[in-house]
Amino acid sequence: MVVRVLGIDPGLTRCGVGVVDVEGNRSACLVDVTVLRSAPDQPLEQRLLLLSRGLEEMLDRHQPQFIAIERVFAQHNVRTVMGTAQISGVALLLAAQRNLPVTLHTPSEVKAAITGYGAADKKQVGTMVARILGLTEIPKPADAADALALAICHAWRTGAAGGTLPTVASVEAVKSAGTAGLTPAQRAWRKAERSSGPAGSSPTIRPSTGSTSQGSVSTRDASAQPVRRVSAVARSLKP
Repeated sequence: MVVRVLGIDPGLTRCGVGVVDVEGNRSACLVDVTVLRSAPDQPLEQRLLLLSRGLEEMLDRHQPQFIAIERVFAQHNVRTVMGTAQISGVALLLAAQRNLPVTLHTPSEVKAAITGYGAADKKQVGTMVARILGLTEIPKPADAADALALAICHAWRTGAAGGTLPTVASVEAVKSAGTAGLTPAQRAWRKAERSSGPAGSSPTIRPSTGSTSQGSVSTRDASAQPVRRVSAVARSLKP
């Protein structure tokens, strides 16, 4: 069984998008990766439109079964947070329109899954991504490597031990289990989301049956999450 995951490293200026196919034995294969860009001097609505079209093209061309988006856990730069939240919202909307399940992963969760160390730097993450995918060099820029890491992380973290890959049932089981199987970071976020009311709940969408056949491999450089109030306890934890 092969699962196709599309990972998104959200950003308003650069948005990394990576697609991988992951087998039951945890081996992964690169399908496609790109970095979508928008100019800082463009009007905000035009930047979001440009990036949304790029995301739509990747979603419709590769037909992933799961979407993984980086969750910004703590960020002091408000402007950066807003841009990340805006494009994450666009990605969530596009996934909902296609009935695709979305999971948000914190940077520390991705680093731990890929390198075994939750505080790994970008070079270490990129090196492991290249090794896992059998690439001769680290995908560049870093947004590309981060998007691929998100996709791999999702398949590995949501799959059961022994190489079982994520299914609709396994995703729903994790969500219905409450906080029992969550990491400290995930529990803090779950508490913060509950305190913000119904609007803060994570999206859960039934998936469609996307294609699992491997597409052409290419590396291209083209020219999320909803805005939520972060509680003091969530901000006090490092990603």
